[in-house]
Parts: sequence; structure tokens; C-alpha cells
Amino acid sequence: MKKRILACVLTGLAAAAALTGCQGASDNKGNTSASNEGSKVYKVGIVQYVDDASLNQIVASVQDELDAKGKELGVTFDYGDYTYNGQADATVMNQIASDLEAEDVDAVVPVATPVAMVIQASTAESQTPVVFSAVSDPVSAGLVESMEKPGSNITGTSDALDTEAILNLMLAADPDIKTVGLLYDKGQDSSLVPIKEAKEYLDEKGIKYIEKTGNTTDEISLGADALIAAGCEAVFTPTDNTVMTAQLAIFEKFQEAKVPQYCGADSFALNGAFCGYGVNYEELGKATADMVVDILVNGKNPSEMPVQTLDNGIATINTDTAEAIGLDYSKFKDMCEAVKETVTAEEFE
Repeated sequence: MKKRILACVLTGLAAAAALTGCQGASDNKGNTSASNEGSKVYKVGIVQYVDDASLNQIVASVQDELDAKGKELGVTFDYGDYTYNGQADATVMNQIASDLEAEDVDAVVPVATPVAMVIQASTAESQTPVVFSAVSDPVSAGLVESMEKPGSNITGTSDALDTEAILNLMLAADPDIKTVGLLYDKGQDSSLVPIKEAKEYLDEKGIKYIEKTGNTTDEISLGADALIAAGCEAVFTPTDNTVMTAQLAIFEKFQEAKVPQYCGADSFALNGAFCGYGVNYEELGKATADMVVDILVNGKNPSEMPVQTLDNGIATINTDTAEAIGLDYSKFKDMCEAVKETVTAEEFE
């Protein structure tokens, strides 16, 4: 798979050359989209919002499932020349959207809410089918009319978080907790509802909370420092892509301060957080790819395909971090669909 990374620095003299210094790259498997010689070929654009372990896992799963379905059905899903990374840059994402329209792809898979909104706008006239992945609240984001009947050329899969369930884990591990930190990016639509739910939950329990936000890695790092300095005994982060990109830079801060961080995806735990809770992103990617197949091969209409949500009951514990902070998570096994263990790494194997 040729993964085109449009990472352009729009500062100083570089601004004059914006979008001209972009280069191709292969995925970590070195794969291209599978080809069945002489078969029907469907061009599938895949656009992830930013480079992080969560979204990388979804993209890899989408590609693997498209390859498997192509082999099974005797068709080819060509994503190799149409997979992009927007690098969290609105200008880059809009350029990608224009490029995909010019390439006349048969469907587009945007991964995460910000890029899904860009792709939605770019396909409004062409009505190219769009199947998003990892959009926490597609109705509030204005992507679909309802979860049951999206109503246009767009549908997909949601990684909506069960905020109460993860905060229940937090209190099970430490029933006497007095102060909780909330670390997130206000600009991430995926964070707004879970943060609102977390505040309501903590207010009801009489637990103080302190908010720190940021929209860059440096700002998130400073926010982590501030929460530790304020004496927070635990930190909650939803499925926030900005914090996810900063996770490898901040997890040791929380480890050293013995502050457990509870987050909205297993990839946070992979990148050092104490606990990641939520959907299995590999399964989410597979479900997304299956919806693409239903539209392109089976002729289904995205406007009539309900947005899919997955069971939200897997707690992933980073055992390195659990040992470092001395926190017992044995109670979790009776509170979740499953408890999985991981150690700190950059990417899933």
C-alpha cells in the first residue's frame, strides 16, 4: 500500500510551497492493495485524520478486510494509490478531498470525525459513497440525520464511549478518590459529549474535577503537568486524537506521579496509559470495510444503512504502568466484557 502523507509546513517561506513537498510512503507491512487479475476493480479512498496508534490500527484493519473480501468475491479493492494521512491539517485534508474527487474513486473511508466532515462536504455534489470510521457522535457532528437512517451518501461505524462504565472502573480501583483531572482537546468533537457526561457523573458523586485542554502535543503535555501539580488522583481522557498523538510524550509523567490515566481506547494503554476502555478498533475497521463492500458490490444505499456501533466493554490494562503506580485492577474482570493486558509500545503488532 502506497500511503501518501501530505505533511506540509505552512510557515515562513515554506508557505509559498504548500502542498508541493508531499511524498508517498508504504504502510508498516509494505503491502499494496490485493489484485485479482481481470476482476472488477473498485477504487477506495482511505483518509485518516492523523498518525496515531488508534487510527493506524483501523486503517490496517480496513485494508486487510478489503483484501480478504476481494479474494472471496473475486473483485479488487484498490486502495493502494488512494490512502492518505491528513496530519490534522485542514488545508491538507481539503486538498486530499479534492484529489479523491478528481480521481473519481468509488467510495471514501474517512477515519475520525474531523476528516469525515471534510469528506462529507467534498462529496455533497458527486454523492460518492462515504463510510466513516471512529466517529463518536455522527449525529451531533452533522454527518447523519439519525443513527438508523443517515439520509444521504454517508454512513459508517461509531466508537462512542460508555463514559459511566470507565469512570466506574476508576472508582472501583480507588473508592476514596477526591479529585479527577480531565485532559482533552476542546476542538475534538469526539471529546465533547464524554467530557460533559464525566462532569455530570463526578458532580453526582461529589468528586472535584479539574479541566486542562490543548490542541497541540506541547499544550497537552503542559496540561498533564498542571493536573499532576494540582493533586489529581486520576485522569480521564476520552477518544481524543490530540491527546492520543501526545500519549507517548506524557505517560511517564503520570507513571512517576502515580496517577492512573483512564482513556477511551486500547491504543492509549498501548502508549502507556494505565487503562484504555472501549471498542476493539480492529473489529471496528473490519465492520467499516464490510459496509464498503455492501455498498460497492451488493448495491446497498448508504442513506439507508444504519450507523454501526460495537459493544463497549473491553478494558485494556498496561501492566508496566499498573506495576509502576502500584494499582490493583483485579476488580475489573467482573465489570467488563473482557480485561486485556498490554505493555508499552508505539504500534499494535
